[in-house]
Amino acid sequence: MQILHASSCSQLAFQTPKLFREGLLSPDKVFHLYNLSSSVLSRRHVWPFYAAQNRLVFSSISAKAASVQAGASAVTIEAAASDVLKALSQIIDPDFGTDIVSCGFVKDLDINEALGEVSFRLELTTPACPIKDMFEQRANEVVAALPWVKKVNVTMSAQPARPVFAGLLPPGLQTISNIVAVSSCKGGVGKSTVAVNLAYTLAGMGARVGIFDADVYGPSLPTMVSPENRLLEMNAEKRTIIPTDYLGVKLVSFGFAGQGRAIMRGPMVSGVINQLLTTTEWGELDYLVIDMPPGTGDIQLTLCQVVPLTAAVIVTTPQKLAFIDVAKGVRMFSKLKVPCVAVVENMCHFDADGKRYYPFGRGSGPQVVQQFGIPHLFDLPIRPSLSASGDGGMPEVVADPQGEVARTFQELGVCVVQQCAKIRQQVSTAVTYDKSIKAIRVKVPDSDEEFLLHPATVRRNDRSAQSVDEWTGEQKLQYADIPEYIEPEEIRPMGNYAVSITWPDGFNQIAPYDQLQTIERLVDVPQPSPA
Repeated sequence: MQILHASSCSQLAFQTPKLFREGLLSPDKVFHLYNLSSSVLSRRHVWPFYAAQNRLVFSSISAKAASVQAGASAVTIEAAASDVLKALSQIIDPDFGTDIVSCGFVKDLDINEALGEVSFRLELTTPACPIKDMFEQRANEVVAALPWVKKVNVTMSAQPARPVFAGLLPPGLQTISNIVAVSSCKGGVGKSTVAVNLAYTLAGMGARVGIFDADVYGPSLPTMVSPENRLLEMNAEKRTIIPTDYLGVKLVSFGFAGQGRAIMRGPMVSGVINQLLTTTEWGELDYLVIDMPPGTGDIQLTLCQVVPLTAAVIVTTPQKLAFIDVAKGVRMFSKLKVPCVAVVENMCHFDADGKRYYPFGRGSGPQVVQQFGIPHLFDLPIRPSLSASGDGGMPEVVADPQGEVARTFQELGVCVVQQCAKIRQQVSTAVTYDKSIKAIRVKVPDSDEEFLLHPATVRRNDRSAQSVDEWTGEQKLQYADIPEYIEPEEIRPMGNYAVSITWPDGFNQIAPYDQLQTIERLVDVPQPSPA
């Protein structure tokens, strides 16, 4: 099968004169605003270039050129901007495996030739990026190395908090970038301890964080943190819940509702959890950590289906019995297409007399990693201080930020940040429409295979009730009903398992990745249409 690959970002972004010569970028795509004064000529350029996601990204490049003395050679604005972008393209994002220019991180590039000054902003995917200081340092170094540059001003920022998933999300969840479930499917293994300390670790890394305690029967959050206001408040006008706050992290738990622990049937509990989670005014959050209740029943399924989970962290202990229950949870997340990004093995060992002891044996955590292919394993020791900090209302990573436990959670936090960024990038680019060849390009997450589909074929393979009779299985949508040259108007991610495709006739098709992989593929790739 032949697949047409898009041109690399570096070619589109940096070789501007070549683009004009070969007709790849027409002159009408560069806008010039001229402001002429007695001795200063200012020009503002808007240059389009393609990011790694094959989306058209517009980078505003402002440049001010002063008159130069006779005989001196002036660096053109285009060459100066190209030099800067080419220098910045040397910086590779280790998570995405591509340069920061192609990732679309470089914003607001401003060049003052007269002063030899370059200013720009690096907009990262999250404020908790563990290598943001490295990015800032390297950006200063590579641009300052240009012979004509005398001063470099780098500003660091992060993308606005927003979910990558499509669909009609409740208002409270529409400004949350990543939702991470911490689950064990078994009680008493330290799941709440991991959830709370992970949340405060992410907050310490610079992220905006919230914690949702989903255990209505036995909420742990009121014991593990000590907010001044221990009761949730209601916004009567909006009919929403205002979360409480402790050390900058937003908190919601049934234990803060003034009811203590619940005594109610499963369907009622699901309704309570749904209301607490979706009607809360979370505001803009980079990470919402959900402390999942034990088990794999109705409550867990409701959470996974109502909330667009980005990833899950699995907590276990060394005992074989813990592994059996954890395996059920991993399989549940797998069926619901929620990636498990890390395993935390709690109460692994303790040190005494210069030796390390494993009182509960060894092997549960590594067994989960080996059997289910979860890439990252973290060990937590038996520490009296870890238990005491939880009981005392102060997370261990806050009480002892330089200790061994805090270092382990720092590593876990870095892992979660990196894995969530990868997942968001994979999901956002999994299914795209390539207008130049009029084909839908598919690269399912966690797969190296890329293939092309004809839009009409995708539309004709819709399996919803509007296209197929649910009772008889009779095909209601006929082949001739779909024009051969139909094009999608919009393609948006829908969870980790599907995309939502909007067609010109107003139909909104849900296309699961599993189904797209079974559809007849394009082999003879059409030639790109002229620009």
